[in-house]
Parts: sequence; C-alpha cells; structure tokens
Amino acid sequence: MKATILRQIDLPKLPSASGIEIVGDTAYIIGDDSPFLYSFAAQSLVAGATMTLFETAHFSSGRIPKDRKPDLECLTAIPSGSGETGLLVLGSGATAAREQGFWVALPAGPGSATVQPVSLSRLYAALRQKLPAGVVLNLEAAAATATELLLFQRTVGSTGGNIVFRLPLLVTLDALRHQGAVPAVQQQEYVLPTLQGKAAGFSGACTFENNVFITASVEDTTDAIADGEVLGSFVGLLSAAQKNPLRLAHLQLPDGKPYRGKVESIVVRRALGAGRYEALLVTDDDAGGSTAVLVELSVD
Repeated sequence: MKATILRQIDLPKLPSASGIEIVGDTAYIIGDDSPFLYSFAAQSLVAGATMTLFETAHFSSGRIPKDRKPDLECLTAIPSGSGETGLLVLGSGATAAREQGFWVALPAGPGSATVQPVSLSRLYAALRQKLPAGVVLNLEAAAATATELLLFQRTVGSTGGNIVFRLPLLVTLDALRHQGAVPAVQQQEYVLPTLQGKAAGFSGACTFENNVFITASVEDTTDAIADGEVLGSFVGLLSAAQKNPLRLAHLQLPDGKPYRGKVESIVVRRALGAGRYEALLVTDDDAGGSTAVLVELSVD
C-alpha cells in the first residue's frame, strides 16, 4: 500500500480542522475549536456557506479555548430512515464539555439545513465501560456503513487501546436524536504502527464502495487532551478479515519523504482505477491552522 500527497491547499479562516465528509457536490468540514460547519465545493474546494452549530461567547479570538471547546472530532454522513441525508457531528468525550453532538439534516431539494443538538452522555457512559482500565474516552472519528455506526477510540502513549466501537446504525441514530436506550455495543481493538517508538492512534475514517478507510497519526504525548510533537501520519484500510484486519501506508510527500503533518480526517473523493483512490485529508497544526491534502492511495 502507498499513500502519496499530490497537493496541499490552505483552508484560511477554518481553525483546527478535525473532520471532513462529502455529500453530493459539497465537502463539509468541522474544526475541533470552532462553532461552525464549513462547506466547500467538493472538487475545487472553493469556500461556500458557513453554518452555526452552536452559539458561544468564546470564539472572539478565532478559536474556542481548550478548556471550553466541545472538541468536535467525528463527522459522518448518514441516510436516515425518513429518506433524508444528515451529518452526525460528535465531540470526543474526553471531558464532560466534550459530550455534545449535533444532527445536521440536509435538504434533498430547496431549503435550508437544520441543526439538532444531541446529548452524548448516555452513549459515552456505555462506551467508557468498554475501555481498558486507565484509558480515557477520546473518540476521533466516525464512519457509517450500510448497517453500522463505527466510532474510533484514539489512545495515546500506548500501543493498546485503539478501539473501533460498532453500533447498529439507525437504532443508534434514533436513540441519539430522541434520547432512547443505548443499543448493544461491540468492539474490536487494533495495534497500530509506531514512529520513533511512539504509537499511532486513530484520527479519521470514512466509507467508500463498501470499504472503510482510516487515518492514524503519531504524537509524542501521553495525554488525551494535551497536544504533543507530531511525528507523522498513516492512511489505510480497515477490513473484517481476520488475517489482515488493518493495512496502513506511511503518508509521504511527492519526493518520497515522510509527511510530518497531523492528519485528522479522510474522505475518498473517487476511484482512479483498480485499487487506486483519490482522497481528501484534512490536517491540523495544533496552532489553529488547517490544510486540505489531496492524496493518491494505492491498495495492493
């Protein structure tokens, strides 16, 4: 497997990009310390409308302070049972302030999108019960298959604790939107590669043509909240196969040198041929800057 950067595009006035999803001709991006959902043309990345997810008095500097932000990290598109497509936005759950989510209903025709706040407290309480002792809940990505909602736990400072939680899709969405009972949770733990002795952690995920694509990044930190030096990122495929459940490629620049940026999310834009894909990643420099990265992914 090989993942090569083709182009990097700055995303001005979009702080700390943390999730990207494409619906139709529109790419939607969230930032982990921003109250907005940003939209772009999916092909050109020309900026479009910005939607307010929640009101806050703490964005005057252009970034919500770390101790107050809802840390919106997870973004995935879900066709609901009523025929509409919506975006599910979830906080990481690493603190009580980060248990907030949103359901953004996207109109099928003319009309405006609507935002419904979603409490994640009951779901996250159930997920915490599944974690190994001493591990802090820290969800960094979400992806929806035809039947399941996948939530990706990122554990830093350890080769263990990178977990994919699997929940029934529409039942879970209904429970979140209407405060119903949390359905049964299944989970699977993965061992991710290391760089300079530091283990990678899940950072992004998406589905495309029945495949689950993921990203993972490596930081020199043992704290789920504090940032550390970024050592690199990986892109790959998650499989249900027991013999080869995870295939990852170290993300590289066009000259073959390793990319040292922090990849936060992935969406596959199109298939280029057999085993070849064009993907958009978003990155966060931990100082408020954001970049979209166009990548060619070759799957062996």
